Amino acid sequence: MSITSFAELGLRPELLRAVEEAGYTTPTPIQVQAIPVILAGKDVMGGAQTGTGKTAGFALPILQKLAPLANTNHSPARHPVRALILTPTRELAVQVEESLPHLRQVYEPALDRRLRRRRHQAAACRSCRGGIEILVATPGRLLDHIEHKSVYLGQVEIFVLDEADRMLDMGFIPDIKRIMALLPVTAKRQNLLFSATFSGEIKKLADQLLNAPQLIEVAKRNTAADTVSQFAYKVPAEAKRALLEHLVRSRNLTQVLCFMRTKHGTSRLARQLEKDGLVADAIHGDKSQQTRMEALAAFKEGKLQVLVATDVAARGLDIDDLPLVVNFELPYVPEDYIHRIGRTGRAGASGEAISFVAPEEEKYLADIERLLKKTVAIVSADGFDPSSVAPRAARRAPRAPPRPSARRAHLAASTRSARPGHDPPNIAHRVRWARMRARITRLARRGRIRASSASARMH
Repeated sequence: MSITSFAELGLRPELLRAVEEAGYTTPTPIQVQAIPVILAGKDVMGGAQTGTGKTAGFALPILQKLAPLANTNHSPARHPVRALILTPTRELAVQVEESLPHLRQVYEPALDRRLRRRRHQAAACRSCRGGIEILVATPGRLLDHIEHKSVYLGQVEIFVLDEADRMLDMGFIPDIKRIMALLPVTAKRQNLLFSATFSGEIKKLADQLLNAPQLIEVAKRNTAADTVSQFAYKVPAEAKRALLEHLVRSRNLTQVLCFMRTKHGTSRLARQLEKDGLVADAIHGDKSQQTRMEALAAFKEGKLQVLVATDVAARGLDIDDLPLVVNFELPYVPEDYIHRIGRTGRAGASGEAISFVAPEEEKYLADIERLLKKTVAIVSADGFDPSSVAPRAARRAPRAPPRPSARRAHLAASTRSARPGHDPPNIAHRVRWARMRARITRLARRGRIRASSASARMH
């Protein structure tokens, strides 16, 4: 018999009420499979597409298992870290936290958002020392707290490694192994590993982390959600911005998540779109966490038409009913394409993913199609002619001849007023000596001649 309600999963009444208040009625496939296994205390190796509800799939059973340990005593010793959830990005950590606003309805100890904000180091240390039973953190930030002795992991009962493939891509595996060495032995804790894709490195990590795990997969590996419609436009690189603007205006789009490969390109495109009259902003790794969160909040609230992001935002962004994702530049790694377009078509909703493919990017599209084992449909935009967009060089206005400086103008005027065939009185002499003094000064600064000799030569 298929499970059609959360009540059939054996969750506590408090959690069922919280789920109902959040507006969820039917569990997703990953929740149906993962929740009973986690409640049974087994290790899990879970494979699921983004947007399938996997966060609640591990968070709800964690709350259920820790609820009996609830304690109103304010002593930090009564509230050690019992569950540790590692995420690759700050955005995803915030998402995990915010997806469980009902935590305090079950028991009081809370998640600490400040743990991920470097500028609140002292406050975060005090908060951690005050007792936190469920800790959500990025690897690097957690290691900072461990070095400050504000976090002790010796009583962790449940360890969750979320987005393991992204951890690998971002080079966090050494940090994760350092953290694993600080946890209780595997036999004394439950381990949950979730990844959208599985590689040989991920399997090696799973072998080190998991104890007789149960494999849970709700879809084929390395595939995009069936609810996402995928299309591609073949367009020259110089015409991509014009095409994006055309699509936004012609379709009256109010919420577009646009991906690029580089931080510089992301910021530049956002500025250009602003100049074109669109409301746009950019998020990438060089921007502060506060700035990124403000831009994301504005986008969710509908105050931004276009949010331009690097792949740092491909994970951890949970935007309700996002209609469109645009790959302004195709990723070098085909798996990143899956993560990007996974921002739309979440939780069974429909979505659309559009890719702009320049001639030099066709090889990346071929790699993506091999990974997906399907062809991405090539379409054209009604009313848009790529050939009408002039190349960048042609769009540049001709540069005006440089205006002479006041000093040069004065010298030129003096020269014109002098008799033909003769240097203007004192002008040529002063110019020659000025050039000599400048050259001698440069040599003196470089240490090639002594300062005293430089002074002597100029007088």
